[in-house]
Amino acid sequence: MMKGTGTLYGVGVGPGDPRLLTLRAADVICGSPVLAVPGSGSDSRAAYEIAKAALPQIEGKELLTLSMPMVKDRVALNRSHDQAALQLAERLQAGQDVAFLTLGDPSIYSTYSYLHRRVQEMGFEAQMIPGVPSFCAAAAKLGEALVSGGEAMHLLPASYGVEEGLRLGGTRVLMKAGRELPEVLCQLHERGERAMLVQNCGMENERVCRRLEGEVSPDYFTILIVKEEGE
Repeated sequence: MMKGTGTLYGVGVGPGDPRLLTLRAADVICGSPVLAVPGSGSDSRAAYEIAKAALPQIEGKELLTLSMPMVKDRVALNRSHDQAALQLAERLQAGQDVAFLTLGDPSIYSTYSYLHRRVQEMGFEAQMIPGVPSFCAAAAKLGEALVSGGEAMHLLPASYGVEEGLRLGGTRVLMKAGRELPEVLCQLHERGERAMLVQNCGMENERVCRRLEGEVSPDYFTILIVKEEGE
């Protein structure tokens, strides 16, 4: 690692409730002169607002907005991630620690993971600060155990198609359904699966459904928990 340079921290701020921010995350956020957030996508400001609600004193810190469009085109993604890593490198080279704020946990479907690898390859230090995963918070809201005994659990990115994943046994957790939610619900109905849903977990517009009845509006922050009958 380069001596005398800053450290990049990927900080999980939890799913939405500021009270779920960990003490370690709070220490890193307060101790970093620069905070970074993605500049596009549904979670572009959500992570910062959660952190600020828990730590009002961070409002005066520099907020570095990184352009990271929510697209599936690999070329466009690599280009945006490369540019974002260069912007972070400028601050790190100047000796500044940077806390990149991400919803949930930085190791679970987080754009931070792409920056973590790139920054390390550039010779800088990067660390992940874990946060409460959204699906764990959703299960708590539902009062439902995700797994027990010898059960398996499968995490599925719902916006990438879930037909194959739904064939797996055990508990299936479908994350970030977004615009694909109607299609996902249709597949669940056709398979006769029982699903529970939490939208915007821990946020003001939270919705908790133990049984899905009627129409459900698409929302990026949607978590579906599908359990085998008899579990």
